[in-house]
Amino acid sequence: MERRKALKYLGGLAPAIILSKHLKAIDLLNNSNLNRLKFEPTWESLSQYRVPDWFRDAKFGMWAHWGPQCQPEAGDWYARNMYEEGTRQYKLHLEKYGHPSVSGFKEVIQDWKAQNWNPGELVALYKKTGAKYFMGMANHHDNMDLFDSSYQRWNSVKLGPKKDIIGGWAKAARANGLPFGVSVHAAHAWLFYETAQRSDKEGAYKGIPYDGKLTKQEGTGKWWEGLDPQALYAQDHPLSKNSATNNSTSKQWNWGNGACVPDAAYCEKFLKRHIELIDKYEPDLMYFDDTALPLWPISDVGLKVAAHLYNKNLKKHKQLEAVVFGKILDEQQRKCMVWDIERGQANKIQPLPWQTDTCIGSWHYDRAIYDRHGYKSAKTVIQMLVDIVSKNGNLLLNIPVRGDGTIDEQEQAIVEEIGDWMRLNSESIYATRPWKQFGEGPALENVTALKAQGFNEGKGKPFVSQDIRFAQKGDILYATVMAWPENGTVLIKSLSRNNYKEISSVKLLSKDQQLKHQQTEDGLVINFPNEKPLMDYAHALKIV
Repeated sequence: MERRKALKYLGGLAPAIILSKHLKAIDLLNNSNLNRLKFEPTWESLSQYRVPDWFRDAKFGMWAHWGPQCQPEAGDWYARNMYEEGTRQYKLHLEKYGHPSVSGFKEVIQDWKAQNWNPGELVALYKKTGAKYFMGMANHHDNMDLFDSSYQRWNSVKLGPKKDIIGGWAKAARANGLPFGVSVHAAHAWLFYETAQRSDKEGAYKGIPYDGKLTKQEGTGKWWEGLDPQALYAQDHPLSKNSATNNSTSKQWNWGNGACVPDAAYCEKFLKRHIELIDKYEPDLMYFDDTALPLWPISDVGLKVAAHLYNKNLKKHKQLEAVVFGKILDEQQRKCMVWDIERGQANKIQPLPWQTDTCIGSWHYDRAIYDRHGYKSAKTVIQMLVDIVSKNGNLLLNIPVRGDGTIDEQEQAIVEEIGDWMRLNSESIYATRPWKQFGEGPALENVTALKAQGFNEGKGKPFVSQDIRFAQKGDILYATVMAWPENGTVLIKSLSRNNYKEISSVKLLSKDQQLKHQQTEDGLVINFPNEKPLMDYAHALKIV
């Protein structure tokens, strides 16, 4: 029995001295179990995992999905797509860097300086916005480590900005009292860079290979002399089935469907890099952009990394406070880590805590989105957050960072507006738990199916005032009205007097104002004020 459950059970039933003895016995039992707990690199062993309360209470985190692919300001997967003849990123690369047979992604790394990066300033902003944890990207599919790596010479300390990016983020997060996480994407570099083995099919460079097969010996006299391009590109291997098709990689994410399987040396190097990442920076959270875990099921490397993080965290904190995220998980795997859904959300209350990760624009900074004012609005982000929290989830939000290390003024305004809403309404978010149902309203009839990784966000109809989302904290119920009622009245059908206890108070949090209400057989009728709040969306009600 947990300590807090024991308090509830024993409180009032036993004298203080007996209660004290019971709690001491429970603490001894918990400490004994803790001392025996050790994670082995197997799914069975990892299923001992329990999601820590701090994460369940946090609900909202911020992410800097930032690395050298942000330098061209041309959007996501630049390091792959620049080798796809005729694409927007290929054309931009020709203009800015030259032909990929001469200037490949390694030249983008050389160009990236991060000269205006101030991690302390950005993380402080995100904390002010309401984030309760922060994550920095340790590497992407481009295979460059953004930390002081002993096993990958292509890293941000030795090249590009010559800065310890993860070290800077970690210091800033901890200075702001935020749990710190790292996201790891590099397992797929083996497949991701296969386009770098191509050559143009037409034009002046027809048939001349891109730089994906270069060797260390070919660097003599060049800026990268002494570096092995294969340590970055990892292309000294046969092509996967259908590699000439630009979208083939997504179909081989689980190393099936004809994917060329990485060799033992590649897997071992990945393991060493990420054990070192854990040992040097001691992250509280670790996100894997993989089916389940990195290199699963062709290798147990991902299992070893996850077990190492859990064991190290357990030893440090004397209780397990770490969180590992994985995608496309089966039922057993969801017991071993937190299920992460990319750019989408669950359609019902999940029995175990989960997370949505999404972005207000492209994952890597894209100037075109800025130019067309195409970012997600604060309204969209907040409505997503409320919906996710009602279903037992958290939201991890990325704000794209420019190559120089700054965010633009449009992003700044969105972040500040999110913060304004959170300061008034966060009581309905933090430390809440799902109610018996997550919501009601017409949006429930237009839910888009969740497939594989996620990618179902923004496909339903816009929220209206009849759309309500619920969360609870003890005896308090929070009902968030997703849009302002134009007729001034809201009916919450789920809170009829036949379905819910007698209600004595309804407060609009954003105005700290008690609202007139009537509980009928049809539902709870609430009269809203005549004047709208400054932020005309997601109106949180505190119901007692």
